[in-house]
Parts: sequence; C-alpha cells; structure tokens
Amino acid sequence: MFRERHSPRYAPMPSQRPANEPAIEAAVVRCLHSRVGMATTAHVSLSQQYREVRAHTVRLTDRLETEDMVVSSMPDVSPTKWHLAHTSWFFETFVLAPRVPSYVSPNPKYAFLFNSYYVQAGERHCRAQRGLVTRPTVEEVMAYRRHVDDAMLALIEGDQADELARLVTLGVQHEQQHQELLLTDITHVFWMNPLRPAYGAIPGRMATRPAPARHMGFMPVEAGVYSIGHQGDTFAFDNECPRHRVFAESFGIADRLVTNGEYLEFVEGGGYRRPDLWLAAGWALVQGQREAPLYWEHTSNGWTEFTLHGGIQPLDRGEPVCHVSYFEADAFARWAGKRLPTEAEWEIVAAHHPELPQLFGERWQWTQSAYVAYPGYAPPQGAVGEYNGKWMADQWVLRGSSIATPPGHARLTYRNFFASDTRWQFTGIRLAQ
Repeated sequence: MFRERHSPRYAPMPSQRPANEPAIEAAVVRCLHSRVGMATTAHVSLSQQYREVRAHTVRLTDRLETEDMVVSSMPDVSPTKWHLAHTSWFFETFVLAPRVPSYVSPNPKYAFLFNSYYVQAGERHCRAQRGLVTRPTVEEVMAYRRHVDDAMLALIEGDQADELARLVTLGVQHEQQHQELLLTDITHVFWMNPLRPAYGAIPGRMATRPAPARHMGFMPVEAGVYSIGHQGDTFAFDNECPRHRVFAESFGIADRLVTNGEYLEFVEGGGYRRPDLWLAAGWALVQGQREAPLYWEHTSNGWTEFTLHGGIQPLDRGEPVCHVSYFEADAFARWAGKRLPTEAEWEIVAAHHPELPQLFGERWQWTQSAYVAYPGYAPPQGAVGEYNGKWMADQWVLRGSSIATPPGHARLTYRNFFASDTRWQFTGIRLAQ
C-alpha cells in the first residue's frame, strides 16, 4: 500500500502512445469500480481536493534546502525530488495520457526516471541510483508539477465523469502515501548527516505531548465470528477488499503502545543477545547490529534518539517506541511473555472499541499476519494490478497510522505492509495475549 515499493511510461505524444494504454485505463476503472468503491466526488470538491493535496506535498518541502532534496541515504530511501516528480508522473501516466490526446510530457525521459515499479508501464531507473541523478533539477521538477497540475485541473474542470473522479481520487491517495514516505525518507537522510539537522514540526499537524504511560492493561475480546475488510462507498485500496468473515479465539489486546522505557528494559536486559527470543532470520540479522532501535544511540550522557521534529534528543521513556523491525517487535513480545496481534484481531478491536488509545496517528503497529490476499481477492489486470497485489509475499501487515501519515488518510481497514527487517518507517509495537 503505501510505500514506494510504492510506483506507467511517460505520457507520450499521441502518435507514440503505447498500444496497451486503453487496456491499462480500463483496468484502472475496473479496479476502482469493483475494489476501491469510492463515492462519486462532486466536481468542485474534486478539484479542491486535488489542489490541496498537491499543495501540501510542496508545503512539506518548505523547510528543506535544495541540497536536502537530492540525496538518497540508502536503497530504500528516495530523494525528496523524486517523490515530487513520481507523484506527478502518476497523474500524467494514468490520467492524462489516456484522456487528453493533446497532452505532451515536458521530457519523454521522465517516464524512465520516475516510474517506480510498474513493469507493464515501461523501463525504470534503478531505485538504488536515484540519489545519483542531478538532473532534472529541483526547479525543473517543480515546473513539471505545475505542468501536470495545469493539465489536470483543466481536465477536471471539463470532465465530470465518475470514472475520472475515481482515477483522480486514487492519484490523490497515492500522493498522500508519498507525503508520508517523503517525511520518512528525509528523517533517514538527516540522521545520516553528521550535523544531524532537525526537520521540525510537520506542517498541518498539531504537536501533541503524549500522556504519561500508565500501567498496560489488556482489553478482552470474546471468541466468535467477525467481519473484517472494507465495505461501502468510501475510498479503500483494492487489498482492503472484499469484506469477509474470520473466526477469532478469545484474546486480549494492549490498551496502549509499548514505550521507549519498556523497550529499554529489553535492551539493557540483554534481549538482543538471547537467541531463544528471536526468529532465525531475525537472529542472523541482528548479529553485529547495534542493539537498539534504528535511531537510538548510547552516549556518555545516556541514551539519545534522533527524531524528525527535534533532531537528537535525550530518550523520552514515555514516548511509544519507534523504528523497530518486525523481528524486533516479535522478539520484544516474546520477552514480555506476550505476542503481536493478528491483523484481524487489531481490526476487530479497533472497530468495536474505537476509543482504545493510540490506534491511529502515532506509530504503525506490526501484526503477526503475513501480507496475503483476502478470500475472494483478485488484483486488477494491467499495470494497476501491480500496485498492491504483486507484493503479497515475504511482507508483514501493519495497522493504524503514524505521526507522518497525512490527516484523513488513515482508516480502520488500511493494510500497510513491509518486509520483516524494515526499520526506517515509523513502526511501533502493540502487544496481545
């Protein structure tokens, strides 16, 4: 879902449009009709929604310098400039090229540079080398965004079809995913910089101080048959469907997230040196690795944590632990005598007890569920089928949302997913028993 893992060929001139393009568009529309289920968006609000999301992406770069926006600090991290361009390429390829015969891309090579992983849409630049590309410049990428926006807004103003509304909404949701990735990636870029600069407060989000951590309790849930998955006319990605029944044995789920202080006990208690706590692949991975979450460091003055908003800070023991892998979350749960919840358990509790603290807006929460298709799911045909369906192997589901998730983007049935060693995301831990 969200990710770049999350990214068709440039929007070509009419005479160069690929032969499979109508099939791609048809697949998009089929996907949106049958799996996304989004209510028809009013003409005016669709234009406003598009403008606001596109403007917010640019707003996230206001406190960045040009030099900040061209760096890739590891293969999983894309430069800010790339996110700005890729989200424009998405609208260009999936919306403008099939619907506006006169549309011409500013540069036909942008398709190669800014396609992320859509194999059916054409050749792609190597992800790990995105930080080596100095051209187009940031200024040229901003001009590219304006070029796409002008064409998109003209299209929206002149075409009120439901199919267009669904396509634009998919593109807007995709861009919101990249807003979170932009913040996730710049955090790693700044952490790798010896000066350790701070990004500051996230635009559009109110800075909140978490309440002091209280004793962790567990909310009991009775065994039974429950329904999970998306249903209705609101937006959802295809992998959230179809709604289906699951049986859950009785279980309990923690009424808050695991804190830094609790995770520190695991660290200082030798948790990273106990093979009985770790899955085999996780144990192999942590050998020789610093025994702590990604952005923790032990100094002569104690533990510190590098944060997006404040740079290097003394470790706040009351904050929810962040930037831990699935392996680390699972090992901690074993150490605590608990386990991670399944994604069905998480959704059951969130649906029936929405008042449970810290479900959304603080940390993505690892579950013990492998990322696989729901019963009855089939990815749409064409390039759009690569959006979620082809990642259903060797990934784990996370639920909720994080401090970097754009307001309004999270929902009950959202299925985020990452590989078991992922740590640069804003990932945390909720326990179950």
